[in-house]
Amino acid sequence: MKKLDTLLAEKLMQINAIKLQPDSPFAWATGWNSPIYTDLRMTLSYPEVRNLIKVEMARLIMENYGDADVIAGIATGAIAHGALVADSLAMPFVYVRSTPKDHGLENLIEGDIKPGQKVVLIEDQLSTGNNCKKCLNTVRDAGGIVVGAVVIFDYQFSIAAKALKRAKLPIITLTNFETMLDVAMDSGHLTQADADALQQWHSDPENWAPAGFDTVD
Repeated sequence: MKKLDTLLAEKLMQINAIKLQPDSPFAWATGWNSPIYTDLRMTLSYPEVRNLIKVEMARLIMENYGDADVIAGIATGAIAHGALVADSLAMPFVYVRSTPKDHGLENLIEGDIKPGQKVVLIEDQLSTGNNCKKCLNTVRDAGGIVVGAVVIFDYQFSIAAKALKRAKLPIITLTNFETMLDVAMDSGHLTQADADALQQWHSDPENWAPAGFDTVD
């Protein structure tokens, strides 16, 4: 029987929720050139994949954070997944913005968190960790006690691991970059040269560019 991380990585690649383009990189909001792009909203269109994520997230929460009071989805990518998980566990749900909305009440948290309630964050993907850390602080400022986070896909960057360790936020992930790379190689999605390029990017994503690629200053 396949492990969860391998099974999910396979399914994410099958539905193009993970796209690999070592020779034609994507531009991330961080300004990095990246040979990989993840669009985990795509999973919502595939009931089998959507349900797998919901069921496994709920299981992990029950096993590791069984005394949690509230599920909090991190906007915007994890709102739907968080709501599905909260519904399956019959728990209250909120979602958390990294910046206030620019109208109305200018809320950072949509929904109700009471001081002292234990909160589990739901995130779709973990890259730099900045968004997760902002939302962690927002919940803490509201009086919530964040007991941990469950993430669908972890890029496994050391910058995120160090930042969240300092913030004392335990993270559980469903699948990750190294597993995805193994699956991509086994399935023929990548050549060895392509895999090497992704590993080079992963080691220094801020400065990486494929051979012959012109960067713009």
